Amino acid sequence: MRKIIVLTMITIDGVMQAPGGPEEDTSGGFEYGGWVAPFGDEEYGKVMQEQMKPADILLGRKTFDIFEDYWPKHAEGWPGINEVTKYVLSSTRKNSDWENTKFLSTIEDIKKLKNSEGGDIKVWGSATLVQLLLQQDLVDELGLLIYPVILGKGKKLFDDGAVPSAFTLIESTATPSGVIAVSYKRAGEVKTGIIHDQKYLPNLKSNERKYPKFYN
Repeated sequence: MRKIIVLTMITIDGVMQAPGGPEEDTSGGFEYGGWVAPFGDEEYGKVMQEQMKPADILLGRKTFDIFEDYWPKHAEGWPGINEVTKYVLSSTRKNSDWENTKFLSTIEDIKKLKNSEGGDIKVWGSATLVQLLLQQDLVDELGLLIYPVILGKGKKLFDDGAVPSAFTLIESTATPSGVIAVSYKRAGEVKTGIIHDQKYLPNLKSNERKYPKFYN
């Protein structure tokens, strides 16, 4: 079985729309395209190089259109991008001149792909696709780049309908520009409880352990 790893850039308020440029995705009247631009530095570059190591990728159609227009002409910036298999979930497109591209029609096709033999599959961007994968509990790892901005509008990574899921932190780092890079792996079901049962308030006597008032 292959792992599906979601890699995406998000704001503090969870927006993932059009990180790369003003014209990337203006749907819904979005005006903040290119919000990642001010945050590049050497440490950020190292994180991106790690994420861009060759692996098959899975994209939604809109993200694929952007990739298809840019990366074949600039492959020196992403070694191996032409050689890896690019899977695209689309109900409208069936072919591409970009080598090693395969189109999938349904979520069942993705499930078959996940259950096949092979290496990890990385999902880049693709907001609608990612929400579909979360709804179907098909995400094994999340690699998030969290930027220190709040936009207040735009397409978000998480929406209603995702399967409640627990994750374990694999690694994290912060860049000098304030970007936090975190990687999580799937870790079963969500566990719940009462906070004082976990001894989070060790200085209170047992008969004083009531629900703490964190907010007025």
